[in-house]
Amino acid sequence: MADQPDDQSYKAKLGGAVLLTVSGIGAAFGVAACCALPILLATAGIGTAWLAGIASIAAPYREIWIVISALSLLISAFLLWRAHQNAVRCGGVAASSPRWLRIALAVGLAVGVTLLAAGIFYV
Repeated sequence: MADQPDDQSYKAKLGGAVLLTVSGIGAAFGVAACCALPILLATAGIGTAWLAGIASIAAPYREIWIVISALSLLISAFLLWRAHQNAVRCGGVAASSPRWLRIALAVGLAVGVTLLAAGIFYV
């Protein structure tokens, strides 16, 4: 029974992973708002005038947003990896992390990392 995961602890860990992923995406959006997003959205034919306000607010704190985004996404990826390992180890049924949630978190992490990388490299 010691191997059985605690239902509440898994919900808390995945809730933390969701919160960290959303905050990582938000911080990465702030990093990418000045240069990368206007280029990418203009390429797709979407107007980017609304990004000027976000970019002017986020630009002075760019390094802080990079650190916050990177840390949030790394910790969230670690929590997602642990949830996946526990689901594999316990047969998927014992762990209270639904597969769709783990897939959504992985997609969110990919979006966050893409925004962060674009914000860093397209300055």
